[in-house]
Amino acid sequence: MTSALKIVHRGRRLVAGFVRDKRGVAAVEFVFIVPLMLALTFGTIEVSSAVAIDRKVTLVARTLSDLVSQGSQVKQAELKNFFGLGSAIMTPYPVTPTTLTQQISAVSIDASKKATVVWSYSGKVSGGAASTPTVSTDHPPGTVVTTSIPPGLLVPNTQLIWSEVKYTYEPVSGFFMISKDLTDECFTRPRQSDTVPYSAT
Repeated sequence: MTSALKIVHRGRRLVAGFVRDKRGVAAVEFVFIVPLMLALTFGTIEVSSAVAIDRKVTLVARTLSDLVSQGSQVKQAELKNFFGLGSAIMTPYPVTPTTLTQQISAVSIDASKKATVVWSYSGKVSGGAASTPTVSTDHPPGTVVTTSIPPGLLVPNTQLIWSEVKYTYEPVSGFFMISKDLTDECFTRPRQSDTVPYSAT
């Protein structure tokens, strides 16, 4: 009986000692908290980068539309330079023909508020240099795009300069975010003349 009491008493002391022992608590807390903190840190970095890139995409769209609308006509060489500016605006984020796509169009609105594409060109940038603008396959000349134009901008017998920009964001780690297409568009009216024709020369 005495030995049984000793065993019980010793067991109680061991349990009490185990409960009072705090040496491993910090390590256990560390194991649980570190993955959460890493997820928050890298998640914040990825989201912040995506937001910053999205703001730059908006700036590229506004700049492209604004530059074209300032002239009485736009030439192929000028359009190529304007597309090249997109790469500079996106700095320091990587720009390749697959990540950044730019498109600029002139849209004519007739008396019945039907919007028709007059000319439309797209451009890609590689190594900081833009390629020669090519006729857009999304809005070839003659395409009716009335539903793509905000109703408030459908003013009869006017022209709109319409820029569209898309950037494919590739996160550093696909664990926290997946790749996403960030897009924006901008509409401006010609400033120096009623229309802005395109000239290849």
